Amino acid sequence: MVLRATYGAVGFLTQLPVGHSERSWKALTAQPVAFPLVGYLVGALLALVFFLPLPTASVAVAFVLWLYLLTGINHLDGVTDLGDALVVHGDEKRRREVMRDTTIGVGGMASLVIVLLGLAAAAVQLADLPIGTAVGLVIVTEVWAKASMAALVCLGTAPHEGLGSQFTSQSGTLSLVPIIIVSVPALALLWPAVGPAVAVAATAAGVTLCALVWARQTLGGVSGDVLGATNELVRVVALHAGVIAWMHW
Repeated sequence: MVLRATYGAVGFLTQLPVGHSERSWKALTAQPVAFPLVGYLVGALLALVFFLPLPTASVAVAFVLWLYLLTGINHLDGVTDLGDALVVHGDEKRRREVMRDTTIGVGGMASLVIVLLGLAAAAVQLADLPIGTAVGLVIVTEVWAKASMAALVCLGTAPHEGLGSQFTSQSGTLSLVPIIIVSVPALALLWPAVGPAVAVAATAAGVTLCALVWARQTLGGVSGDVLGATNELVRVVALHAGVIAWMHW
């Protein structure tokens, strides 16, 4: 079941040509533990950028480009939708209406620019680190970004029928246990630098908690957009947190 769910997660979370099937999708919605498992794969592939013999600035551009060639831009759509919902005035219904609007507003555009610039800036710092540390930080962060989405699936409820409800309706708090079990070993990739590992995990947990509380209070629950945006926000914030912690470790 987990193996099939992981296969479905590769198809859902990446642009890798693995195909899609109804059985894999159903397995994935029932097994959110597959999210962080795929994080190991995505992180390892993404970290290949730091082996390129390019100037630091070029590596940063390549990092952002390769990330979205690898994973697609669906989660960025969540960033823009939540950015628009964040600045609009009105109740839960009004905010959800804005999120469904295909037009990107100022809030959405600002959120998108901040995330992309944040990723590029993080890549500049990563390129100056020892290659092993840079690779470890990228993999650990990607695992915990995916674990954050899985945690929201287990802790949240969807405000309406849609992508989010397909996940949240099948998982509960106990489903967090296997997610934690498969995510914690990734921290060993940064050993003996305990500081950066703790920084990434703590940042992921903090951003996830903030996303959960905000979604409940302003949207009525966790939607697919919230899941995708959380993945993007955890990635960029945790990368910076990890770099800062390494510099002061």
